[in-house]
Amino acid sequence: MSNNKSAFLLTRFFNTVGKTTIGMVDNLGAATIFFCKAFFMIFRPKQAQEIIHQIFYIGAKSSGIVFMVGTFTGMVLGLQMYHALAEYGSEGALGSSVGLSLVRELGPVLTAIMIAARAGSSMTAEIGIMRISEQIDALYTMRINPLRYLISPRIAASIISFPLLTAFFDLIGLVGGYFTGVVLLGVNSATYIYRVKHSIEMEDITGGFIKSIAFAIIVSTICCFQGFFTHMRTDSYGAKSVSLSTTSAVVLSCVMILVSDYVVTSLLM
Repeated sequence: MSNNKSAFLLTRFFNTVGKTTIGMVDNLGAATIFFCKAFFMIFRPKQAQEIIHQIFYIGAKSSGIVFMVGTFTGMVLGLQMYHALAEYGSEGALGSSVGLSLVRELGPVLTAIMIAARAGSSMTAEIGIMRISEQIDALYTMRINPLRYLISPRIAASIISFPLLTAFFDLIGLVGGYFTGVVLLGVNSATYIYRVKHSIEMEDITGGFIKSIAFAIIVSTICCFQGFFTHMRTDSYGAKSVSLSTTSAVVLSCVMILVSDYVVTSLLM
């Protein structure tokens, strides 16, 4: 009897793992096809106006939160790095530590997470509401491709906005580190600036931009995909499905940002 129970539990376990794996692979394939179709529609005529509108919403309206997070990230880095380096008498290397930490890792990652939390959640909710209120079906009846009208401009705007906001974050973070290290803790100003200029190389900046573009593709695809297929959720329907899709989009985007950060970093090393 116990052997039969053990076999049943083992079969159930592998059945659950198999269903989960197949579901993940299926969703990954569907999201990849979804992105490819929407991406190639970016280059169709009459897309520029909507792309500019989305750049304003995704990029310009996210600059405030990026400014605040970048400032305090740089200030915290300056404070932590100063005390760590002071133990070895290397306070002069503060500019190098802050600059490389921001440009290589923290700038692209934190910028992407902030945009996913602010603009990504909004994208999912807006498209999800359009889906459950049948506005997307209405676009089909008017012979308007929803991917071209709704998804392509958001993907294009994300690809443009993420690197720009990452550069803005890096610059503000360096200023925050300067304020903490030079103004508050007394590090030599010329030394800090010299270290920043001579430690950050072009490949560090390029690597940060490559990461930001990868994050832009991931965040925009996940958020638009979750909203576009809100009606196909099996765990809820209606308004609740929109809320669950929004939550799933933000959580999955943040997780995939960190996973892809490791992958891209390992490829660039």
